[in-house]
Amino acid sequence: MAASEYDAELDARGLFCPEPVMMLHNRINDVAPGRVLRVRATDPSTTRDIPRFCQFLGHELVCDEEQGDEFVFLIRRGEA
Repeated sequence: MAASEYDAELDARGLFCPEPVMMLHNRINDVAPGRVLRVRATDPSTTRDIPRFCQFLGHELVCDEEQGDEFVFLIRRGEA
């Protein structure tokens, strides 16, 4: 993913549930509605938790992929 695909980044590598989602909850507020946040994590539970976070709070999960031992998510902030 090129840097031009996202506007801000959250590095949650090395953290375990519930820390990545707690950090995401705070960091998404720093991103303007319609802008994209890239999240990098190593905890496999993020593959379940981050999509649910997006669905529950009205954000768009643009992309989620596994890159080696990392999970990378692109999240477009919703209006809420």
